[in-house]
Amino acid sequence: MSGAARFRAAVERKDIDAVAELLSADIVFHSPVTFHPFVGRATVTRLLAEVAQVFEDFRYTDELEAEGAHALIFRATVAGKEIEGVDLLRLDEQGLIADFTVMLRPLSALIPFAQAMGERAAAAGLQTTRA
Repeated sequence: MSGAARFRAAVERKDIDAVAELLSADIVFHSPVTFHPFVGRATVTRLLAEVAQVFEDFRYTDELEAEGAHALIFRATVAGKEIEGVDLLRLDEQGLIADFTVMLRPLSALIPFAQAMGERAAAAGLQTTRA
């Protein structure tokens, strides 16, 4: 099973510990709401745990694969609004997720997501590479 498939299975089980094991130590996470990325396994793991609390009815709907990249397409609800997104995963030589980009739409759902995550990230003390 590929790293991306293991990641999807762990997310679907809501197993944040299993997700953490699939992240490289120096993972770079590109958020849909911040310009600068979050870096490092501990930071990204905590961030993903917060995201899991904001998304409701999260489910992957499709999966695309290209050499070195995997796209997991998902739907969820945020503050009563349907949101659609893509988790773009790039794996390193060990099969761990080294680069993780999230894209979300529509803006009407992205705004409440950004507000909720901004509050949660600040409360958790999470910062991007540029404070």
